[in-house]
Amino acid sequence: MTAVLGTRPDREETRVKKPGRWSAPPRPVWEEEPSRAGRAGKGIALGLACLAILFPLWIVIVTSLQTKKTIDEAGGLVVIPKGITFVAYQELLGGGQVQRAALVSVGVTVAGTLFSMAVSVLCAYGLSRSGSLGHRWILMTLLATMFFGAGLIPTYLLVQALGLTDTYLALILPSAVSVFNILVLRAFFMNISQELVDSARIDGAGEWRILFRIVMPLSRAVVAVISLFYAVGYWSAWFNASIYLTDQDMMPLQNVMIQLVQKQERPVGLSAQINTGQLSPLAIQMAVMVLALLPVAVLSPLVQKHFKKGMLTGAVKG
Repeated sequence: MTAVLGTRPDREETRVKKPGRWSAPPRPVWEEEPSRAGRAGKGIALGLACLAILFPLWIVIVTSLQTKKTIDEAGGLVVIPKGITFVAYQELLGGGQVQRAALVSVGVTVAGTLFSMAVSVLCAYGLSRSGSLGHRWILMTLLATMFFGAGLIPTYLLVQALGLTDTYLALILPSAVSVFNILVLRAFFMNISQELVDSARIDGAGEWRILFRIVMPLSRAVVAVISLFYAVGYWSAWFNASIYLTDQDMMPLQNVMIQLVQKQERPVGLSAQINTGQLSPLAIQMAVMVLALLPVAVLSPLVQKHFKKGMLTGAVKG
């Protein structure tokens, strides 16, 4: 029978015998081609999910672009716009506390991301080299910090003892390094062909040249993803500023947004326009929220093409 069918004996057990013919076992349900009703249901579910995400964002953007009269007529948040005005954005970016806070957030995000990526890349590359000095002990120490932390009070006392309170370094150094990001980078670096590294070392390249000329160009995907993680973290951070800063002029944009939305405090330089009826406090709040969301909304699509490749390739090995 084996000679007639032309199949190997060790493969016969993977087939199911049916009357009159041989056939492969049925595929799992999730591998079957979805029916027309199934495809329609998926489309409806995805459409509702997108609507649930985009509708609140639409309300925030539309309300920030409306006049005080339109907002008062709508009784609050505006769904259907009646004209467009950029008065709220002009006032926010024309000087004062909000503009200064936006510049602080941009500066902290750029400087913090560069510093965090430099430390993470160097640490991950050293840990990915099996012959590096003490790399196992360093790796175990880093892993321990993921499960055991000093706590808020010791961290605050350390920052205070180092003289970092009321400085911008207090917004960067306490959260500069993420062990998870280091492990992802390390796994990606370990997947790079060792023969390629050895050939460069035979040609006389040192560790620095191997890192910047070979490893980094091959790791653009994971570097882009980790950079996005750090950038979003710095841009969205507000807790460090709330406990380490007392000078209102040094507050980042997220803290100013909290003061506007939750505490109902008016930013410096806009009280006169709000009191005279030229601006709606609700439009100012929505405009600040749009400014806080804008960088993430712009950067995420640019890095999206690297996201899947960077995370999946970096998670193959531990």
